[in-house]
Amino acid sequence: MEMSKSELGRVASRLGASLLAGFGAVWLLRFMGQQATRWSMTRVMTDDYDENLAEFYSASRRVGVQNIIEANLRAEKGAAIARPLGSPRAMLDFSSLMFNVAQLAQRPTPREVHIDLSVVIGPCSKRPLKVQTPIIVSAMAYGEALSAKVKVALAKGATLGGAAINGGEGPFLPAERLAARHYILQYNRATWGKAIEELVQADAIEIQIGQGAMGGVGHSIEPAEIDATLYKALKIPRGSDAVIEARQRHTANPADFGAFVEQMRGITGGVPIGAKIAAGMDIEQDITFLVKSGVDFISIDGAQAATKGSSPTLQDDFGLPTVMALCRAVQQLEKLRARERVSLIVAGGLFTPGDFLKAMALGADAVYIGTAALFAVAHTQTLKALPYEPPTEVVWYTGRYASRFNVEQGAKHLGNFLKACREELSQGLQALGKCSLMDLSAEDLFGLSPFICEVAGVRPAWKPRKP
Repeated sequence: MEMSKSELGRVASRLGASLLAGFGAVWLLRFMGQQATRWSMTRVMTDDYDENLAEFYSASRRVGVQNIIEANLRAEKGAAIARPLGSPRAMLDFSSLMFNVAQLAQRPTPREVHIDLSVVIGPCSKRPLKVQTPIIVSAMAYGEALSAKVKVALAKGATLGGAAINGGEGPFLPAERLAARHYILQYNRATWGKAIEELVQADAIEIQIGQGAMGGVGHSIEPAEIDATLYKALKIPRGSDAVIEARQRHTANPADFGAFVEQMRGITGGVPIGAKIAAGMDIEQDITFLVKSGVDFISIDGAQAATKGSSPTLQDDFGLPTVMALCRAVQQLEKLRARERVSLIVAGGLFTPGDFLKAMALGADAVYIGTAALFAVAHTQTLKALPYEPPTEVVWYTGRYASRFNVEQGAKHLGNFLKACREELSQGLQALGKCSLMDLSAEDLFGLSPFICEVAGVRPAWKPRKP
């Protein structure tokens, strides 16, 4: 149906008015932006420092934005603050270590050769833990930190990637155990998660003595943070705090702890029994204690390890960096002639397949990943919280968007991450001319600084190999 001339005129008039209004709005916004910029820049360029906004820039360069934020949080709360996901402090890591490249002097592995990435934890135990992937999803607690959905997704993803998962400090979650092919139960410093019917479902027991992000400090969860579901899982009276003690029982001496280790073996039918410690300057004595007690594996948590929340002081100023702790632990196990029978798992600041491979070259049998696993399992689901809330609101038990987390998507993405890591680990071994993780050693590494060469006991990059 054709429009009349008058109707066309009205449409043209409206279109013209809309265009004019649009151009006017753009001009107005530009004018206002220009005036605001001119006003603010004039203030910055002319005001004395004591009343200049640039004072904050100068102060923040000296103090650090994070230190300013945390000073204000302390001022507001009047109590120790809990920072999630570990320390941002730059510590010694694996980045100054590099691998050799096999070409002619040493030949690379043909692409059709199978690369063996399997690992055995507790080889001398009655029922060793055998996994396809040397990457273990670390101890992250249900309820204290993560939602049930995220824990199940982590377990499913670990299974898809051929990896094991550690249940963490929280209460035992049956759905997580059902989803996990290989499950390490953490025997915590609290009262929950220790029923015999729970212990017998484990493929390994890890006795929690300390952890990298908070040492052996005791802590508690207040009733306001515990809902009815969590109270039921914790099996503690309603209205009471959930308390994690500073000390694990049975640690007065190696004999007492050894008897406890034997008790755990009897209950579980001989699965590997290990212990988790934070890395400190007494690491040699701690390892000697554990070896004398007869553990099957030791988990070392370096200073770069993270948790759902601990004070910045504990995160930034306590403990040995992971690479130092690992090297000292390996040396002590060798000194005690326990290297072949006691497995070593290392954790703390390990994010990439390159980190994992270097840790295993230096002597770790397997590695724990926590933060990296969280990033992988959350993946694009973090967009449900961003930009108005931090991405962790999707994974925390009390997170605002926890109910919207999709378990199957999370499991798929963590599984993909682990599969990609497996492929890169295989490529790394091929580039070294290796066929198995068992063939890997510190001889395959070199250091980029005298300091890392001394720490790791590797040859320096600037000196040729002796013929």
